[in-house]
Amino acid sequence: MEFDPIFLSRIQFAFTISFHIIFPSLTIGLASWLVVVEGLWLKTRDDTYQDIYKLWVKIFAVAFGMGVVSGVVMSYQFGTNWSVFSDRTGNVLGPLLAFEVLTAFFLEASFLGIMIFGWGRVTESMHFVSTLIVALGTVISAFWILAANSWMQTPTGYEISATHIFHPADWVDIIFNPSFPYRFMHMVTAAYLTTAFFVGGVGSWYLLKKRFIPQARIMVGMAMLMAIFVTPLQIFLGDLHGLNTLKHQPLKVSAMEGIWETERGSSLILFGWPDSYREETLYSIKIPSLASLILTHDVQGKVQGLKEWPKDQRPPVLQVFWSFRIMVGIGLLMLLTGLMSIWLYFKGGLFSKPWFQRWCLVMTPSGFIAILAGWFVTEIGRQPYIVYGLMRTSEAVSPVLGQHIFLSLIAFIVVYAFVFGAGVYYIFKLIDKGPTASLNKEEVYGFPGLNLET
Repeated sequence: MEFDPIFLSRIQFAFTISFHIIFPSLTIGLASWLVVVEGLWLKTRDDTYQDIYKLWVKIFAVAFGMGVVSGVVMSYQFGTNWSVFSDRTGNVLGPLLAFEVLTAFFLEASFLGIMIFGWGRVTESMHFVSTLIVALGTVISAFWILAANSWMQTPTGYEISATHIFHPADWVDIIFNPSFPYRFMHMVTAAYLTTAFFVGGVGSWYLLKKRFIPQARIMVGMAMLMAIFVTPLQIFLGDLHGLNTLKHQPLKVSAMEGIWETERGSSLILFGWPDSYREETLYSIKIPSLASLILTHDVQGKVQGLKEWPKDQRPPVLQVFWSFRIMVGIGLLMLLTGLMSIWLYFKGGLFSKPWFQRWCLVMTPSGFIAILAGWFVTEIGRQPYIVYGLMRTSEAVSPVLGQHIFLSLIAFIVVYAFVFGAGVYYIFKLIDKGPTASLNKEEVYGFPGLNLET
């Protein structure tokens, strides 16, 4: 049996980062939502908001912890599996990752304890400020991580030495590289939508079970407000990001669209099966000229085909093509959900229609799926480069035997299944217990059954 170290290293990193991204995508949105919920409680003194906060802050704490653990494991792989990459780009990426720890993680860790355990122990304003600081920390963390990733996609502000080492020449150009603003806004907005549909799904489940009705109505109502207003914004940001990608990574866009021939008035392929061997998209369903209109804002705009590039520079087209359609499809379903909620609100049935509650329940994981699909487009679409146009993935891997990577991958799968399976199970137990877990006046809230008074 042949063990390809490059392929296995990519699979292992894809596995760990796919696990990791689920948790920050929830905590980024959840922290900001908790700021809103606590602010509404301070303004209205309605204990329903307090109950919601006390439930979801526990879920936030568990997700945050799992995000930290999975992030540490992922970062170690830069040294174990990608040592050549670390050696050549460390002068640029190392400081960016260090800034994330210094400005974001320390900030979050410093105030997280107050946020979780400080209710009734610090002033109301101090507790609210702590929640606000943790929320700010999650966004700052996303800022630095996405700056680093965006630099790998659209590298600027660097110099390369005679020994092929990247050195920073302009930190402003490195951080604010051409794709960073679009990638950052697109990702943070995606995290907010992911949280909204997760919270809305939980609220819909409560409504179906006729439990915690006041809290559930608030959860669903606030989630639908996000679906109504933020989903169109996300679609707009996605279009801007796509145009930026077309400018700086046109090959990736060609793979996303499954377009092989360069042409004007290019058709949009809704569905099909890209065949890299035959260099065509089979069984395609097309809308004439729409690809040119979307990508160039001109029905006769020129769109480059994949054949413009040598085969050894093209990414795996099939994976990019379908991941992009999954992401876009879920975005359209989110938009449809928002439109349905408007119609039901004016019909007086937003909280009373079981079919809509079941629909929201089905949509609960939609944000996570869309984020994973989007990252597959981003990362697979960059191949065969790890630093776009400058350093190939095959040049970045550590001199490690393939069978050793295979064994460590199996170990990762087993350990992740146990550790993160237990964490997700605990989150579901918290959801099942519901907001009443925070109504025990003898308990200083933190985790269920933990009484800090004693």
